[in-house]
Amino acid sequence: MKKLRTAVVGVGYLGRFHAQKHAASEHSDLIAVVDSNEARAKEVAEELGCAWFRDASELIGKVDAVSIAAVTQMHYDLAKLFLENNIHVLVEKPITADSSQGQELCELAKKNSLKLQVGHIERFNPALQSVKEKLRAKPLFIEVHRLAPFKPRATDVDVVLDLMIHDLDVILSLVDSPVKEVKAVGVPVLTKAVDIANARLEFESGTICNLTASRVSQSAQRKFRVFQEAQYLSIDFGNGEVGLSTKKEPENEGSLAIDHETWNLEKEDALFLETESFFKAILQDKEVEVSGEDGLEALALAEKISQLARESSAK
Repeated sequence: MKKLRTAVVGVGYLGRFHAQKHAASEHSDLIAVVDSNEARAKEVAEELGCAWFRDASELIGKVDAVSIAAVTQMHYDLAKLFLENNIHVLVEKPITADSSQGQELCELAKKNSLKLQVGHIERFNPALQSVKEKLRAKPLFIEVHRLAPFKPRATDVDVVLDLMIHDLDVILSLVDSPVKEVKAVGVPVLTKAVDIANARLEFESGTICNLTASRVSQSAQRKFRVFQEAQYLSIDFGNGEVGLSTKKEPENEGSLAIDHETWNLEKEDALFLETESFFKAILQDKEVEVSGEDGLEALALAEKISQLARESSAK
């Protein structure tokens, strides 16, 4: 079996997990990890039995594909370096710090016939995968709550780019219609950036979405609810529980019958599934599951929400 020579750039809290998935994959030969923190790079390299570097340019000519898990502000420079040197890229979300940079990366990947995948991990969540055939292109209403305790390591971006962008990507992948109107509010609580935000989206199809994201909550919550004609679907991304309520044909005129189903999926490793999907797209020369363009679309919408949330907090 052919293996890709791979590396992970940025092996902090999340990047270490990326490196572990590279090491565990039968499609990957983990060559090296890269981090500006020399002690951290050495620690992860020793754990996984690979080389380490402080400078990402050391990977040129040594690898076929990389995962980038550095801070968001570094995504553009790092991804551009690899895409200019014939190396496929999986970059953590958001794709870049701003959409103009993301657009440039998409064009560069296309020009050089390289795979550019964005790490919107919820697309690989088994709970979402299990209900895809039940979700329609024109849901009536979507309600999302994504709440998390405060983590100082994630404050290089606001809560919209940190957390809400996951759900924006899922929504954009499900609703086959352009966004018509965006409203948003937000407030900073523990940082200078917006830490709690609420957004209301209206699509040209008529679908309405209400999203709340917080990174200053006492407990974690990742709930996604979809209301469509004669049906209500709830997904708990955290524990894998899915609920489906469907209106049935009434037995008697004037009565209302509803069929309730619930199931709980065994928790799979979504990050491993995401990484495997990236490797297979390269080896089989097929489209990646979450393209650079997908990441760019989610980022552009997140930017608009962030701007409106900042404006609301300044009033």
